[in-house]
Amino acid sequence: MRPLTRGRYTARLGQNAADIASAQALRHLAFHGRAGVDQDAFDARCQHMLVEDELGQLVACCRLQVFGPQDDLQSSYSAQSYDLARLAQFGGAKLELGRFCLRPGIKDAAILRLIWGALTVILDAQGVTLLFGCTSFAGADPDLHRPALATLAGHAAPPQFAPGPRAVERVNFPKAAADPLGLPALLRSYLAMGAWVSDHAVIDRSMNTLHVLTALPVAQVPQARARALRAIGAGNSTTGD
Repeated sequence: MRPLTRGRYTARLGQNAADIASAQALRHLAFHGRAGVDQDAFDARCQHMLVEDELGQLVACCRLQVFGPQDDLQSSYSAQSYDLARLAQFGGAKLELGRFCLRPGIKDAAILRLIWGALTVILDAQGVTLLFGCTSFAGADPDLHRPALATLAGHAAPPQFAPGPRAVERVNFPKAAADPLGLPALLRSYLAMGAWVSDHAVIDRSMNTLHVLTALPVAQVPQARARALRAIGAGNSTTGD
């Protein structure tokens, strides 16, 4: 993927160890609230997408790994927490998106739109039919997220593709007053495009997060949204994205 610029921001794939180190430093700052290095064995298997502002400051990042139609999803990061045997039966290539984060203090919807536009370029080039990954809530205490989690009950994956339980610490979606505004921005964006989620959330104390397995069939993305994202990916101006 060539670098993609929209407004103040440029998205590109990491090219070297310094790029990966920058992403790991931002991840630690975003997930743990202090300087450090967030790294694991999956970093070496993945591509890393970086979003920088006009001054060259890294403002967002994520990592991605493409699995071929016959590849075993049990080797993915998400499979540490979920049984993906049924999800693997979804036909076509699949892309796992993970470790998505923004620099603390930055809340600009243009960044997420640019990332989606850049991802669309990769999805089209690789023939990906399904995007999946763990989508995190800040804070591992389920009580912090009860209304938001209640919102997810109506978005469960079809039974034939549903992720199964694997993690020891997990929580079912509560029966409570729903509040979609409490959902992370990335998850709201997923759901707006037709994504499914697991029927439970996993507690990750090491990251101090709660997460759900999210899967987005590319064919379910509304056509108007798909056109807008492809326009961003092509470097064109568009509206309604």
